[in-house]
Parts: sequence; C-alpha cells; structure tokens
Amino acid sequence: MAVIEFERLSRRFDGQDVPAVNDLSLTVADGELLVVLGPSGCGKSTLLRILAGLEEADAGDIRLDGRSIIDLEPRDRDIALVFQQYALYPHLSARDNILYPLKVRNVAQAERQTRLGRAATMLNLDRLLARKPAQLSGGEQQRVALGRAIVREPKAFLMDEPLSNLDAKLRTHMRTEIKALVQDLGTTTFFVTHDQSEAMTLADRIAVMSAGTIQQVGTPDEVYQHPANRFVAEFIGSPPMNLLRARADGDHLVVADGWRIPAPPGGRQRPSLDASSGSGLTLGLRPEAIRLSQTAEPGALAAEVFLTEPLGSEVIVNIRLGDEIVKVRTAPEVRPAPHDTVWLTALPGGVRLFDRVTGQALAG
Repeated sequence: MAVIEFERLSRRFDGQDVPAVNDLSLTVADGELLVVLGPSGCGKSTLLRILAGLEEADAGDIRLDGRSIIDLEPRDRDIALVFQQYALYPHLSARDNILYPLKVRNVAQAERQTRLGRAATMLNLDRLLARKPAQLSGGEQQRVALGRAIVREPKAFLMDEPLSNLDAKLRTHMRTEIKALVQDLGTTTFFVTHDQSEAMTLADRIAVMSAGTIQQVGTPDEVYQHPANRFVAEFIGSPPMNLLRARADGDHLVVADGWRIPAPPGGRQRPSLDASSGSGLTLGLRPEAIRLSQTAEPGALAAEVFLTEPLGSEVIVNIRLGDEIVKVRTAPEVRPAPHDTVWLTALPGGVRLFDRVTGQALAG
C-alpha cells in the first residue's frame, strides 16, 4: 500500500492554448480508492499517464510513500496499470498474459504459480487460463487484465477507464467486482473515468476535474450534496441539479414564475446573501429536493407540466417555469400528463446557492 502525492503538477502539450494539467496538487491516502472524474479532455488521463511514467510533466513532483518518482522509468515505479483497451497479448493464453510481468522480472517459478493461483481464484478465472484473448468475452478479458496487475503485488493500481468498452449490464457487474477486489486487497487505487455512476459507486473519494484543475475532492455524498461550484453541480447527478437565476427578497429567494423559496439560514450563505444586491445569485435544487403534489398545497407554487420521463423505478417530471425547465424526481406511480397543473415545494435543506459570476458555492 502507498500514499500518492501530486505537488503543483503541470503539463502543456504543443499547440494547446491551455495546460492539460495546471498546477495540480492532490493526495491519495494509503489504501484509498480515489476516482478522478471529469469530461473528455479535462486532463484526467494525462494525469494518470504522468503518474504511470508514460508522459513527462513540465513542472511539479509526484511522491510515492514520500519518495519522488517523477524521474523514474515506468518499470521502476512499483505501480500496475489497467488499460481501457485491456492490452493483452493475442498470441498468449490468459495464463501467460497474467504471468508475463513476473516472467520479465525473473520471479521464481514457484512464486509465479502461487501468485497466479491466488489471482485466478480471486477473479474466477481458473477455467479460462488456457484460452487466448480472442476466445474470451470483454468482461473475461478485463478480468485477465486485472489479474496481470494483481500478480505484480504493486504499491498502487492505476485504472484508466477500464470499463468503458463493456456493455451496460457487464459494466455494472464489473464495477461490483472491482470494488470488492480493491477492498479485499487494500491496495491504493487511482481510477480515472468520465462515468459519474462509476465514480459514485466505486470511490472512497472523488476528485472532480475540469480544464486541467481539480474542482472538488470529497466523498461521493459530499460532492453530490454540497457541490463546490456550478460545474460540479451540473456534472454530478442524473438528472443534474436544477440551477435557476434567483434574487433575494428578505428571507426568501425568488426564482422563475415568482416561486418564493425560503433562504438557507446561517452558515456562510447568510452573509453572502445579505451582502448581495439580489441580482448575482444562482439557486440549485436537486430533482429529489422538490416535492410535487397533484393537489393544491399551502405555500406551494402552481406550475405546468411539460412532459414526463418514466424510468421504471422512478419518474422524472419536467416542469415549465417561465423560460426554464425544472426536473423533479417522483415515485413511479406519479405520472401527470403534459399541461397538467401541479404544485411544487422546495424541501428544507435542499437549497444550494452559487455566485452567478464566479460559479462558486456560497453554502457553509
């Protein structure tokens, strides 16, 4: 196990106007599964490749258990990389693919077989070891790639979108397997993905990345419930957080169609709200932070249904508020028709505020 530390790391590619990684500092705790989450082009894979030694940094340092590894060759960093494309040798059996890193390191034959047996049992590969990659399914190939990383017994695993090439059902299954595997091994894991479902279900902590910088680091609950800025609020969640222009009016916030929502009390929000002119606020509400009623309720806002999206276990109701569409998560039996009138109430504790200019959260 190991602690990974990035200190003021930067990387700019030729011809790019902005750095792929920009003065980034981040620490991955010993035994932690940290997921770096962000859209395509945000720099997350570049960060992983620099950690692996496959890209050079322009500035900064990386330390593994307090020792700088920034100038070491990839083979000397004591880390194992699991690729998106599996990177298996097609002419070798699953057994030989798994054993290959031990062979090139001249590990004793008896030790090789011990590690192979342990990894094969852990990944349920015993009956597949004689097969070549072309005879394996996508999920089986990914398990072989994981086995190849496990037998090295590295200080850290690096995983670069390892589930992206799998279908939805298999991706969900492999997500569970990887989480259980990392928990059993206790190995520090640096996992890169653009899929927020993977991040939310796998991570001990999530580092949300955009434009080469870390926007927020926290547990899945922290980044979902208390996003640090508008980018995180919009990127995390499906559907994402509803974001509405708001103005302050005493102890309330007024949004589209005159919907009056009680302002959050206390914390750091209150001074920000009091000091503002009321014209520089964005109010955020998760779809589940809005209660929808099909009958009138005291203090609720009457609004028109635009359309509904049945999803089996839930329904997303789209509500028209002036020029805005607000998404509300409801129970599966709640299915108002388009143009129906419904009544909306913002749930206490669900209101988030952001500065409209900077996008930064104002919540305490």
